[in-house]
Amino acid sequence: MGSPQTVFPVKPMSSNRPAGVTGIAIVAALPMPILVIGPDDELVYANQAAEQFFDTGVGLLLKHKLADLVPFGCPLIELVGQTRERGASIGERNVDLSNPKLGERIADVNLTPSDDGNVILLLQERGLAQRIDRQLLYRGAARSMSGMAAVLAHEIKNPLAGIRGAAQLLEDAVPDSERSLTKLICDEADRIRALIDRMESFGDARALTRNPVNIHEVLDRVKRVARTSFGRDVRIVEVFDPSLPAVPGDNDSLIQAFMNIVRNAADAAPAEGGEIVLTTAYRPGVKITTPVAGATPGKRVSLPLEVTVRDNGPGIPPDLLPYIFDPFITTKSKGAGLGLALVAKIIADHGGVIECESQPRRTIFRVLLPVVSPQTMNAQPGKTHA
Repeated sequence: MGSPQTVFPVKPMSSNRPAGVTGIAIVAALPMPILVIGPDDELVYANQAAEQFFDTGVGLLLKHKLADLVPFGCPLIELVGQTRERGASIGERNVDLSNPKLGERIADVNLTPSDDGNVILLLQERGLAQRIDRQLLYRGAARSMSGMAAVLAHEIKNPLAGIRGAAQLLEDAVPDSERSLTKLICDEADRIRALIDRMESFGDARALTRNPVNIHEVLDRVKRVARTSFGRDVRIVEVFDPSLPAVPGDNDSLIQAFMNIVRNAADAAPAEGGEIVLTTAYRPGVKITTPVAGATPGKRVSLPLEVTVRDNGPGIPPDLLPYIFDPFITTKSKGAGLGLALVAKIIADHGGVIECESQPRRTIFRVLLPVVSPQTMNAQPGKTHA
């Protein structure tokens, strides 16, 4: 049988038509990007799908090393080395291959060693559609919460006030030994009312007032609050792109959203060595069809501004990860599970996208937002965009 060298030849020295033409034709026709990486991490083969993935012709690709195509510190470089050392295939999900030229590129990777020291790399790009489908679920959950909050506020708050008032009157009429029971009634009534107040935030149908917002001022405010309260024992690192344009939106709402994300990160971070990394970047390649104020219905809108919040906590259980933006879903023993649902609503109100990926010691919340343009400002006042 032919060896891997027959199917994935190294760079031909004197001909543009390498040996193993049939195998090469099959690989070249595959829709998934395939690269062959040489012993010095140089590229020795790339199929047509790889040309499209990296937006570079094969002639230029084969003049590069792998490190030239991926972001600094990309784990793919280490995975190639591990594949060679172990002599066995390795797979990894959600590897970030983004760069300024390509925009956002997240892919699952599979690496297989060949007998001649080369490594065969197969890329399966993680579709943006997968993330947008989740956004529709988050927005649907937020709308459901809006209706629920309106009903609960009307049907529960009034009788709850009556129950609390009656308990206060009983407190003066019962013996001292039983007053703890009336106090319990008052405390529980207050707790339920606080929960209803939080849920009412989902039912706020007022139009979002859009003004140019400097996202770094938002994050700076969140960081200062965190360092003086819930995140005082956590190291907060900033990796900012200072040239980012403004975001069209509401400053206070964005502070509230990122405050909730950072608070969750601080709660998850370990007591010793806890770290939160705030990152901003410009990703020009991300476009989706999303309801941004003033945009033409069905038109693809660019979401180039990326904000990530990363913590080194234990991670989110895999079975819980798909549902963390749903109401009443929480990993905290005393949490109500409304914080991230509210975050999803606020980001959706701004025409943005939020997603989360998690593994032990590396949980990332990624927010993609539009930037200021005539179409993203208040072209349709009075309209709700939730």
